[in-house]
Amino acid sequence: MIFTQEQILSLQQCSLESLYSLTSKAIEGFEKLVELNMQVARTALTENLDGARRALSAKDPREFLEVHASLVQPAGEKAMAYARHLYEITSETQKELAKVAKAMLTEGSQNLREAVDNLARNAPAGTESAVAIVKSAITAADNAYESVEKAAAQAVEIAESNIQAAATVATNAAQQVGVTARATSKKTSASA
Repeated sequence: MIFTQEQILSLQQCSLESLYSLTSKAIEGFEKLVELNMQVARTALTENLDGARRALSAKDPREFLEVHASLVQPAGEKAMAYARHLYEITSETQKELAKVAKAMLTEGSQNLREAVDNLARNAPAGTESAVAIVKSAITAADNAYESVEKAAAQAVEIAESNIQAAATVATNAAQQVGVTARATSKKTSASA
């Protein structure tokens, strides 16, 4: 089978557009990660400076422990919020990349089917079984991809459920640490 110059240019154009789309989605995800990290760094710097100022201005151990307790609980909650945002960004980026890859695969499969059909029309008599085998292989590959795609979707769903459960447990633990720190602070101030 011989491709015409127009077909070759069309294939190259499709490949270039697909590459651009994949690269754009990856860069968008990276930009979101950088933005999240910059926001976290700015906030952490400001809050740490404020916490240090408050701790240094404490007039007695009780007040110092209260400042410490007020910093512990939000830190755990913020870490969990960061983890959730990070997961959302990576999950969204992965889904976008998967969409582009699926479109590329679908288009490639369709082009391959068309090429096999063209070849079958121009093939000598007696090659029908070979063409049928190739078509069967293409169908099997498409079915295998769909099965993998479904399994991946189920895995993502399970991971999201597990992350949500872990976030809830961690948030509760962070709140408990804050409660314990405040209780310790009150005991210390009562004995002072």
